[in-house]
Amino acid sequence: MFTEHRPVHLVMALLLSLAPMLAGAATWQHEYGTVSLDEPPARVVTLNWAATEALLLLGVTPIGMADRDGYSVWVKEPELPEGVHNIGTRVAPSLEAIAELKPDLIVTSAEMAPAAELLERIAPTYVISVYREGSRPREKSREMLVTLGQMLGREDRADAVIADIEETLAIQRQRLETADLSDRPVALVNFLDDRHVRIYAPNGLYQTVLDGLGLSNAWPRKGNFWGFSVVGLEALAPYGNSRIVVISPLPPGLADTLAISPFWTYLPPVKQQQIYPVDTTWPFGGLFQIKRLAVQLTDSLLAGGHDNVR
Repeated sequence: MFTEHRPVHLVMALLLSLAPMLAGAATWQHEYGTVSLDEPPARVVTLNWAATEALLLLGVTPIGMADRDGYSVWVKEPELPEGVHNIGTRVAPSLEAIAELKPDLIVTSAEMAPAAELLERIAPTYVISVYREGSRPREKSREMLVTLGQMLGREDRADAVIADIEETLAIQRQRLETADLSDRPVALVNFLDDRHVRIYAPNGLYQTVLDGLGLSNAWPRKGNFWGFSVVGLEALAPYGNSRIVVISPLPPGLADTLAISPFWTYLPPVKQQQIYPVDTTWPFGGLFQIKRLAVQLTDSLLAGGHDNVR
């Protein structure tokens, strides 16, 4: 009897010895395969700002990131702590700089697909694209936050961030409804020069903000997969009942140039003093940009409009 049952005992002993290892390991699917981790990573490198934002929302500072200095100019929040290493640009990061940091995890997107195999040789790599043809930015940025929360053992933090954003949208929506400011369409634009703007379309991240605030988008056409179209000022003329929300930064001297521009001054929203300034937000970021724009847009609409950019 003892000999007959011996293989079973051996198998059980082997399984018991592997139990701690199996309990700590997990695997996640991503756009180019899978990534497996034995324990929460302590040293994470991010190759785009949306990933950096997600990490910071979870209370984790990346050991290195791409385009570090630009983050504080264009994204601003969540604030980037000091001490993060710059590993090159978002389109051409330095593999040597990444390797020197000895990361436990690299977070990147499909733009870096040609280097995916090389990144995998350095550290486990998680590939997720918030902005890609056919993607839905809000859902993808939420997926990234939740998945990174699982990897880092911070699921509760991810849930709290998502709940806070939903609560913020509800509060700001109530503010606008109380002030009776929800009925007029909104056109969200960035100025590229005194004749052209980047206008944000219904398929972009910013549409989530408008939907959450109970506002309609004055621009009805689908944009590129980044969620915008580049148009001349004359393209805004048919939407005379809209409020134009101008998102910073602005080209130098723009206000003076627009003040004498026939392409600008003849627009109905300009004549009706329906121009509203908003501080810099990053339209190609993650979930936090929804909260940032929602608060700033609501504050600007409540403060009242102007006849020019500010």
